[in-house]
Amino acid sequence: MTTDKKKKTESKTIARNKRAYHDYHVLETITAGIVLTGSELKSIRQGKVVMNQAFARINEENQAVLLGCHIPIYHEASYNNHHPDRTRVLLLNKREIQKLKEKTQQQGTTLVALAMFFSRCWVKVELGVCKGKKLHDKRASIAERDNKRDMARVQKAFNR
Repeated sequence: MTTDKKKKTESKTIARNKRAYHDYHVLETITAGIVLTGSELKSIRQGKVVMNQAFARINEENQAVLLGCHIPIYHEASYNNHHPDRTRVLLLNKREIQKLKEKTQQQGTTLVALAMFFSRCWVKVELGVCKGKKLHDKRASIAERDNKRDMARVQKAFNR
């Protein structure tokens, strides 16, 4: 009898920033770790994360930080609770930070948090280097999505 010990590389999505795909063109994505406190992690495990307006910046100390991510207070904690909208440090190496800094200095690009997920037991954030959409781009993407849905509906009816 043999027992194979395989490392599970499961990833479970905690929260998605659906608004980001509507408002921005995502040019590139990168995954970063995040520094959390114990009460934040417990609150995240309950699935209470709001990422609608989450974005990242490179600060003066050349650290990537996550802003606008709301992780509610963990009510079961008796003391040492966290502030829900605090600035959280992202874990990236120097080359990645320098690369992101160069890309965000271009005209009209920004770092937007696209998703938060568990990778094994670690919480990770997917960041996107994004460029803002114009109004006509948003209308075009809505029309394209509707066309895909209609084509799928017709194809499903045809396959029956």
